[in-house]
Amino acid sequence: MREQALADGNERPCPKHIAIIMDGNGRWAAQRGLPRSEGHRRGVESTRECVRAAAELGISYLTLFSFSSENWKRPPLEVTYLMGLLRRFIRRDLAEIHQNNIKVRVIGSEEGVPPDLFSMFRDAMALTSGNTGMELIIAFNYGARDEIVRAAKRLAEQAKAGEIDPADITQEMFAKQFDTAGIPDPDLLIRTSGEQRISNFLLWQCAYSEFLFVDNFWPDFTRQTLESAIASYQQRERRFGGLAG
Repeated sequence: MREQALADGNERPCPKHIAIIMDGNGRWAAQRGLPRSEGHRRGVESTRECVRAAAELGISYLTLFSFSSENWKRPPLEVTYLMGLLRRFIRRDLAEIHQNNIKVRVIGSEEGVPPDLFSMFRDAMALTSGNTGMELIIAFNYGARDEIVRAAKRLAEQAKAGEIDPADITQEMFAKQFDTAGIPDPDLLIRTSGEQRISNFLLWQCAYSEFLFVDNFWPDFTRQTLESAIASYQQRERRFGGLAG
């Protein structure tokens, strides 16, 4: 069901693409005297609810920052646990995701990704490739600066091979080299936990996104939180550098 306006009567359209930095699992656990692993586990439950809600609310693209290229610096046991959670999420939820006509896409560098996990990503994308509903983009081992460098290298290689003239390179050509090629830029970027930074996430793509920083830790993120974020977005007027209409 597509719900283009929320219950408050706002008739402005929902954002087409929402990107979320899912932050605060560890702090949520610490406040409750629980191990960080429990915060991550509860965060997966919030991820599950968020995906379902976004699809039901008519969001076309949902990008989740699941694991950054900097997260490898965390304690090895925590990284191992996070990898296990992601494996279980795919095994448990992929069937429902596919049944709900959601298309899965994974972005980020393949370097250093455990082979079995990369294989699971590939299988999930293949299974859902023909789906026509919401596109769920999982940013894993992702860093925006790395993405930009990789894109520049591809264009440099094409120029070196004489396939393109450097003078002809445009913003559109550059963007086509990104992991997000073919995906519209986010209309709304949400970060949980009260932190107000984007932490090397979709730097190019978020040039004109609306930002919303919410105090909820990610395990406390619910459908109601998402609806409130959408309602806040609907109150804003996007000008893209121009004047108000």
